[in-house]
Amino acid sequence: MSPVFDCRDREQMLAGMRQARQAIARGEVIVLPTDTVYGVAADAFSHDAVRGLLTVKGRSRQQPPPVLVGSAQALPALVEQVPEAVERLVERFWPGALTIVLPAQPALTWDLGETRGTVAVRQPDHPITLELLAETGPLAVSSANLTGKPAATDASSARRMLGDSVSLYLEDGPVKTGVASTIIDATSLVPGRGEPAVRVLRLGAISRGELREVLGDLLEDDPEEATP
Repeated sequence: MSPVFDCRDREQMLAGMRQARQAIARGEVIVLPTDTVYGVAADAFSHDAVRGLLTVKGRSRQQPPPVLVGSAQALPALVEQVPEAVERLVERFWPGALTIVLPAQPALTWDLGETRGTVAVRQPDHPITLELLAETGPLAVSSANLTGKPAATDASSARRMLGDSVSLYLEDGPVKTGVASTIIDATSLVPGRGEPAVRVLRLGAISRGELREVLGDLLEDDPEEATP
């Protein structure tokens, strides 16, 4: 049986974090808490690990996972360019529930799936996950559930869905909100990639109103709100 470590207990937390680091280094998949929902995590730079994560989720390469980072300073190493508007978004919403899609740094040798040359990046607002990221580096992370099922909001619900398909579970009680991150596409803000605009791909914990406070007219209008 895949062990569950209750990180609310210091001894279990220390043991769980140590085993989590070792599992990531071996290219295995683990479950961890974030500020939004629980996630399945694997080494973003290991093709086999990412493939294992997609298998756990029941996903194909056409649904590549986002990448979590431990600090905003890691973003420039993963993307081609960080536009000024994205810097403002990062300053306002990171660490937090905003995932930003940008053109990936072409020099990186990784394979997250069919990304079309982009990467979705987020810095989560959870101390345990941030501590793990500081030691492992960027992790490919997707919600801890089988595709088509509700995202897990605690380790127990993740375990009921995923069982022994992951190496271990880090438990830290129910998540704060249970609402997934908002995902935006900011690729066109990089020069040479079309008319600059930011598109909301998935509306989550960060509202369109909050985004517009930072982006102004750079945020595309919601088609459903457009006047006929």
